[in-house]
Amino acid sequence: MEWNDTPFLPKDEDGPVFAEPWQAQVFALAIKLCDEGHFTWGQWVEEFSIEINRAQAAGDPDLGDTYYNHWLNTLERIISTNDVLSISEISTRKEEWRQAFLHTPHGKPVELK
Repeated sequence: MEWNDTPFLPKDEDGPVFAEPWQAQVFALAIKLCDEGHFTWGQWVEEFSIEINRAQAAGDPDLGDTYYNHWLNTLERIISTNDVLSISEISTRKEEWRQAFLHTPHGKPVELK
């Protein structure tokens, strides 16, 4: 799978464009998990389309600023559906990151213990 196989991906002539570091991380994680065989790219595209349609039905104006939120939501759903992690494990990990973030001094990297 190549990044240029992703329709509507925010990009310029050099490749993907990210407004925040977490966007690059969720993008890279999805690509890596696909490359490792945890899901197929076809499955990703189908689930991502469902996520975008769901968001639009809920009122997302689709201005491009929520694109990576859709990636994150799709990634969480697909890894739980494919038994990579359970919803409970995902929730626990998110809370661990949240706590690490809250307890990290400004300007220092966030690290899980």
